[in-house]
Amino acid sequence: MTARSRAVTAGAYELPNGHRITCVSPAEAKVLWAEATADGLYARAASALRPGDTVLDVGANIGIVSLMFGWAVPGLRIVAVEPAPATFTCLESNLREHVPRAVCVRSAVSDRAGHRTFTYYPRSTGNSGLFADQRADDENTRIFLRNSGIPEEYIGEMISGLHRGIDMTVPTLTVSDLVRQQALDRIDLLKIDVERAEHLVLAGVEPDHWQLIGHVVAEVHDEQGRLAAMRRLLEDRGFTVGISQDPKLAGTDLYELVARRTADSAL
Repeated sequence: MTARSRAVTAGAYELPNGHRITCVSPAEAKVLWAEATADGLYARAASALRPGDTVLDVGANIGIVSLMFGWAVPGLRIVAVEPAPATFTCLESNLREHVPRAVCVRSAVSDRAGHRTFTYYPRSTGNSGLFADQRADDENTRIFLRNSGIPEEYIGEMISGLHRGIDMTVPTLTVSDLVRQQALDRIDLLKIDVERAEHLVLAGVEPDHWQLIGHVVAEVHDEQGRLAAMRRLLEDRGFTVGISQDPKLAGTDLYELVARRTADSAL
């Protein structure tokens, strides 16, 4: 771990709604909250939730999206899954404080149970993952900042060292493992944000468990035809699939996928 990495420690941040949370980086927490509460993927998903629904938050990070869901719709059953120790510590603290009925599981979610190498970015925890790619992550961030109106002369400095990673071994579970472990009789919303491992999350749903899932929202890196393959898989499983891209991500490989189970394939 570098000296710069060691300098990044957990701290507190007050969200715009007045709630204080624990985070690795207040600056990153601010960005994550803005993304979660903007009129986009997660806000639209929250509008479809009802009290009593079950949410499986895969790639929960420090829990920003789970918190937003829990505050927007009291009475949800939330299972939040995150593998990195530093972000998981924040996740546990935040949900215990603000959504105490939620359950936290420290694991990556993949196509099989076991252990895998996970790359953790201390300065950009949300980009950490099983398939972290520093060059690609730098480029996607560069494009995002440029599309956001940041002057070019500042972008290089902002990106420098941002995706300097630390490799660690983390446990892995499948969605179906979580169904059994948490005794889930339905997953009204499956949220996936796992930085290039989203296809493995779906690959870990056993045939008998697909009918439990009603709604999927995922951030997808469209590499090696992944977006089209995920769309085909979900359509084959009875979902209507929509794909969009945030204008600030135009020119990157990042897309938003929304899948809803069609009425004739519902439980």
